[in-house]
Amino acid sequence: MSLGQTKVRDSVFIKNGIENPSLLTTHSFGIFSSRINTNFKRETPNKNTFTFTITSGNNFQPLVTAYIPKDPTIRAQFKQTPWNKRKFNFIDQQSTPAETMTIVIDAVIKEFRFGYSLAIAKKQELTVNLRSYLITKGKYPFTIFTSDETIEWFHSNINGGEDPFGRRYYGLNQVNFKYTDRNERTLELHQKDFFVGGIEFSHYYYPELSINKTSNLFFNFGSHLGINTSSYNTSLDFGISLNALKQIYLKNNYELNMALGGNVLRKNLIDFKEVIDFGNNPYLGTAEGHIEITKYTKKGHFNALGFNYQIQSSYNKKEEANYYRLTGNWKEINGHWETGISTLYRPLSNWSFIYTYGSNKIQFSLYFKEDFQVNNAPDFQVGSHIKFPLFN
Repeated sequence: MSLGQTKVRDSVFIKNGIENPSLLTTHSFGIFSSRINTNFKRETPNKNTFTFTITSGNNFQPLVTAYIPKDPTIRAQFKQTPWNKRKFNFIDQQSTPAETMTIVIDAVIKEFRFGYSLAIAKKQELTVNLRSYLITKGKYPFTIFTSDETIEWFHSNINGGEDPFGRRYYGLNQVNFKYTDRNERTLELHQKDFFVGGIEFSHYYYPELSINKTSNLFFNFGSHLGINTSSYNTSLDFGISLNALKQIYLKNNYELNMALGGNVLRKNLIDFKEVIDFGNNPYLGTAEGHIEITKYTKKGHFNALGFNYQIQSSYNKKEEANYYRLTGNWKEINGHWETGISTLYRPLSNWSFIYTYGSNKIQFSLYFKEDFQVNNAPDFQVGSHIKFPLFN
């Protein structure tokens, strides 16, 4: 084992498997629920740590309305017709009853996440996270990578074409964040609106197995409790997770880490008051894969580059997509005008690139996240993360 790797065993704080920042998206529904961050650490940390993460994501979906017919006959007819050719008049709720949803999202959402982690037993860890959000227009110089100007410059000059989603048509650097659910409850956010999304508790168990030493293969099990505190979704979530990490020691102080993880969250297990419907699928399932290459210095510091793929189940029940009717501003926008509703019925996936530097005193990460399936929820996201020991 190399010098850098020997130092790792002496101080797990330096490098404990893969220690990512929070990679959760700034999804316009997801920010109101707890969700679960994947844990790819190899064992219980030997120091209590504090973490702080700042995230910025550009969310854009033009105004779109969904009509979900209640009549089984109409549903059967729509199932035989492509979604963009379904025609029906839902104005008269007496003769043609239907549930309706309307959504328009245009904002740069910033997340501020504070975390504290401590070992509560030899193989058990407790983490506490507080998350909050700020709604902004995303203007320079406070927002650079995720601003409308940067993204549309990229589309116009590198890839995507001129104004492919209608940002320029609606106007750059705007906040237009409004959602009316199928129960006619309305959410509306404005420039500089700030709210505390909730507090999350996670308990992890790291079993001691023979393959830990023989194969450098590690597992952990997590249970998660989230208390959502915003006025729009005052509720309690609960979830479980399972994660696996494989470490391979290479020559010249290099290390390869590969990991797989999955979790399931039961949203709104308990509602403390009347809440907005942020998706009628009560369960959110997430699968995640990660590969990371690490280079240690002779002093035991490290630099790591990681690639992460994440996919999450849909917020709404997918069967409704077989018979919903969508209306929007399709004549003026080049395409993708329907994404505010259609993406609620599809799994959401994204790729992240993460750089991490660490020493025995501090750890810093910077990441970029991109959605390659035109979900725009968000389109592009960046984040930075710092971690250091406390009370030791």
